[in-house]
Amino acid sequence: MNRKRWVAFAGLVIAVVVLVIAMVGGQQLPTAPAPSSGAGASTTTAPTAAASARSNPSGLPAINASQLPKEARQTLALIAKGGPYPYDRDGVNFGNFEGILPKKGSGFYQEYTVVTPGESDRGARRIIAGKDGAKYYTADHYESFKFIVEDK
Repeated sequence: MNRKRWVAFAGLVIAVVVLVIAMVGGQQLPTAPAPSSGAGASTTTAPTAAASARSNPSGLPAINASQLPKEARQTLALIAKGGPYPYDRDGVNFGNFEGILPKKGSGFYQEYTVVTPGESDRGARRIIAGKDGAKYYTADHYESFKFIVEDK
């Protein structure tokens, strides 16, 4: 192996070790801020920037609960009253392995199915609820999330 490849390989190994230590230790690694404009930026925002900044611990794009599909609003209502849920997997731990949501310890997040009409299985839509009360919606099976701004 030539010197350049060896240095690149060693750097990769070090990065993986640092990530594993951070994950095991439950510490949050610094991340780059999400883009606020331009390509890939979301146009869906909370009602006001001040309200979003106070309640959105993630920095992810926000969506009002009233803007969610009706099935997602029904899932929010079920979460609020503690069930009963339509699927056995509702309420299980969500591991946040994608690392998109704020880093928290094991068992912090639970996932709930958002029924998708026409699907023969659970589909891709979910609501993830944190123990801090924050909730997140994904329509694409954890590829992206939006912070849910709920009416209080």
